[in-house]
Amino acid sequence: MEENINKKTADANPDHMKITITLPTNAYFMSGIRDFTLNMIKNTTNFPEKWAFRFQSVVDELCNNAIEYGSAVGSEIRITFLHKKDDFLEIHVEDTGTGKNKINATQLQKLFNERKVPGYEFTGIRGRGLVKIVGEWTDELKFEDRPEGGIKIVAKKYLKEARQNVTGLSEVQNQLVINN
Repeated sequence: MEENINKKTADANPDHMKITITLPTNAYFMSGIRDFTLNMIKNTTNFPEKWAFRFQSVVDELCNNAIEYGSAVGSEIRITFLHKKDDFLEIHVEDTGTGKNKINATQLQKLFNERKVPGYEFTGIRGRGLVKIVGEWTDELKFEDRPEGGIKIVAKKYLKEARQNVTGLSEVQNQLVINN
């Protein structure tokens, strides 16, 4: 009973926000999620504008991957935004596991770790987003298997880190440079 009371108290806390959106697996809806993400960050957090745009890219990358690889046409993805005032912004993106790439969280973590190694040579035009956008612009990244199937990716960015402008990517005169 105490756990339920604490959860209700946390949910009623104005310093905490949780928003969950369920979308069909259709890229058509991604422009709305991009707009929502940016407006939500700008209007409810103290994240610098640069990080608002970066986190928008993180959400976009995770959602596109869930649609393209993790969920079959006609199914859904779930996106949950968690925000603790003056502390962090977290995104959960969940797919159904019905897509063309049937992998689990352990396999995805392994793939991420292999591509994250300095000097890893990306040979195709695609395949950089999870490592170069999500991995570089978040402070914590977890891959979890969902009991009902599919994968949930949790990406977290701390406000303190965003204010200190920790990036891990090269910036030259306000331009982002991602090397092949």
